[in-house]
Amino acid sequence: MNPYLSVLPEIQSALDAGKPVVALESTILSHGMPYPQNLEFGRKVEQLIREEGAVPATIAILDGKLKVGLNEEELERMCRAEGVGKVSRRDVPVYLAAKKPGATTVATTMLIAEMAGIRVFATGGIGGVHRGAETTMDISADLQELAHTSVAVVSAGVKSILDIGLTLEYLETMGVPVLGMRTNDFPAFYCRKSGFSVDYALNSEEEAARVMKAKWDCGMKGGMIIANPIPEEYAMDSDYMNGIIEQAVRESVEQGIKGKKITPFLLARIVELTGGESLASNIQLAFHNARCASRIAVAYSKL
Repeated sequence: MNPYLSVLPEIQSALDAGKPVVALESTILSHGMPYPQNLEFGRKVEQLIREEGAVPATIAILDGKLKVGLNEEELERMCRAEGVGKVSRRDVPVYLAAKKPGATTVATTMLIAEMAGIRVFATGGIGGVHRGAETTMDISADLQELAHTSVAVVSAGVKSILDIGLTLEYLETMGVPVLGMRTNDFPAFYCRKSGFSVDYALNSEEEAARVMKAKWDCGMKGGMIIANPIPEEYAMDSDYMNGIIEQAVRESVEQGIKGKKITPFLLARIVELTGGESLASNIQLAFHNARCASRIAVAYSKL
């Protein structure tokens, strides 16, 4: 047993019984939305997962523990985000040792989910290869985690602030399957299409569960991306968003913003430049992914 792992009894009971559980990250709460909108979102996304027949497991680092599932007080604490850091894989031991509160990124959420035995994780969009990475070497730890950690990640593709083509090339090199949920087009977060294709199109959540089982039954380590496009009614125009993103990226370069600070800066600036429209889309795509992930988890539990 991992002495640092703390799993809510409800979640542990579900895992012991082979019932469906869906992991959720906490960075979107602490660093992606303002309070109290993030608290409302955190409660709602867990409710949607329950309505689909699965158990939600919001993951964070608190009081020297890897928390799998948060009670109401802990959820409030993460949403108020007072002194809460953004924790990727390399930061985990420091935050545990110092008992500092940390919000988990995609990479860290995957890591902790696998420790707990959770196979499905719903997020907004994964990290990837940043624009200009051929000189900055700015590549998200999410991609390495996908290569080595056996969790299926349901997302609306990768964040459109990234170099999507290079991200997909990197995932291919690392042997990570990129599957489209009822689509051949790889989505770009706010937009339904990126101009790139997925490796394979899935016709149903049940098919996704069968692919997961086949991979892991063969002893093949690593995760997979299940790309779930934002619903049509909440999607944003590609040309409009590309212009906004290019402006935000220029500003980040001019201000010398780098490393783990760049994604929160870009997303916040995009919200400002779109008059809040991008945040509304972000929330809806996250809800959509939670529903999809829950159905996959239910189907996987039956196998």
